[in-house]
Amino acid sequence: MSDSVAVGASHPEESNSATDAVSRLQELIRIPTMSRLDETETVWADFDRFVATLPSLYPALHATLSREVVAGHSLLYRWPGAAAGDATVLMAHYDVVPATSDGWTHPPFDATLVGEGASQSVWGRGTLDDKGALVAILEAVEAQVGVGFQPANDIYLSFGHNEETTGAGASAIVDLLASRGIRPALVIDEGGAVVENIFPGVTKPIAVVGVSEKGITSVTLTVNQSGGHASTPPRMTATVRLARAITRLNARRFAAHLTETNFEMIETLGAHTSGPLRFVFERARLFNRPLAALLGRLGDETSAMVRTTAAVTQLSGAQAANALPEQARAVVNVRIAQGSSVAAMLRHVRRAIRDPLVVIDAELPNEPSAVSPTTGAAWQLVVDSIEATYPGTIVTPYVMLGASDSRHFTRVSDFVYRFSPFRMSSDERATLHAVNERVTVSTFLAGIEFYRRVIAAR
Repeated sequence: MSDSVAVGASHPEESNSATDAVSRLQELIRIPTMSRLDETETVWADFDRFVATLPSLYPALHATLSREVVAGHSLLYRWPGAAAGDATVLMAHYDVVPATSDGWTHPPFDATLVGEGASQSVWGRGTLDDKGALVAILEAVEAQVGVGFQPANDIYLSFGHNEETTGAGASAIVDLLASRGIRPALVIDEGGAVVENIFPGVTKPIAVVGVSEKGITSVTLTVNQSGGHASTPPRMTATVRLARAITRLNARRFAAHLTETNFEMIETLGAHTSGPLRFVFERARLFNRPLAALLGRLGDETSAMVRTTAAVTQLSGAQAANALPEQARAVVNVRIAQGSSVAAMLRHVRRAIRDPLVVIDAELPNEPSAVSPTTGAAWQLVVDSIEATYPGTIVTPYVMLGASDSRHFTRVSDFVYRFSPFRMSSDERATLHAVNERVTVSTFLAGIEFYRRVIAAR
């Protein structure tokens, strides 16, 4: 473990600036802004402390940009440009999923700096999802304000406080912008990243930029039945019936299919493969069905790219070990693919389960979001900024597998892109919402550079 930041800067002032940026990231990671679906369990004092800390860390930004608190704790900053039209929105969220120290190599809210050189990392909940991006945005804006830069058009910073639960804060910000007649010409939120070894035959780093995202719905499976003592159980208890429903649903996967965005991704990446794979990928539309089947079997990530997915995440039954449950319940987290819908998903679930005694309901249903274009000035700016920050990287559109606050912004903008400007290994991606989340210092600093390039072009 090291107490200093090794950044390889050519000038001492650059090294000091990088060290300060990492220190500010650590300070904000140490504030445990954990959001919970039951907001009565949320420690709002931590959110208040986070908001109150920002002006002291970024004084130039707060002297220049106006700030509004929306829906209790979400933040909307406005950086006035020379003209108000064609506004840009840079998004992130500062809430994190709950974490305890169990299983972590370094406690999740200690923001421990580990390693040396290129492998040096900050460990902690939120480093990747999503305080790392939020701090990178703040660092970029602070630096640009400090040199007297004024954007040509307004730039907004939208920082949600409950993205990990309902996204109500971001939705309220969109309502506010809509009421003022603001239609952003570019929105950038978390999403894809710079990754490697995710596509067969491609050895170069790939920057996957979300031009859309899957719909998300919690489907509840409920079985209501008479209870009683566990010593005299019927053959089909509520839990057995529920278990059968789950196994039936698990056995009947949603069909794999390729969307227009899938085709564009395959064709883009196919140009960088060799041999027979290149021949197939460059003719993706001709090999539609076999390619969908192939990607559906290659791995969990590629499978999720081409189909609706369903994962049982919560189970409940009796309150006592010796009592038969009067109600057994499962929650299924469903991510709905482009080209499908909440209604089509529910039809599939009902056909798979085939049991009228299992009550199936959709909670907080969200359809797949609209697809943003991969041509035009907004898209090209994102591509140019990535290529300048990460030379030699292939930039491709994709459908984001998770949900983000940006889905709300499709109500006011046609140009919503989802990209976290960090290089993430497969091991690092596996820490999202899991133990040992961490970001390398070098990629965090590269993220700042990405946002500086975007800002400079606006």
